[in-house]
Amino acid sequence: MFHVLTITYEKPLDEVDQTRPAHLAWLNDEVAAGRLLLAGRQEDGSGGVLITADISVEDAQSMIEHDPYTLAGVVSYQRVSFNGGIRAAGL
Repeated sequence: MFHVLTITYEKPLDEVDQTRPAHLAWLNDEVAAGRLLLAGRQEDGSGGVLITADISVEDAQSMIEHDPYTLAGVVSYQRVSFNGGIRAAGL
């Protein structure tokens, strides 16, 4: 199961940015562990989007719960899960 995790900033950007270094380190760790394929800030600056690898719902939920942004209480998440039946070679 693949997941699109959408982050919405719930606090002012200057407050979110205080936790950003820890969030970026966590993202890099998730990429290195093979659980995360893509991540980035939304163009309008209102949050971010993460695309997971083929992981369980439980693993996706654990990612959400361990994000430093979540732990700091500065974001909310939405998760959309899909089977990824059609995919590019190598995924």
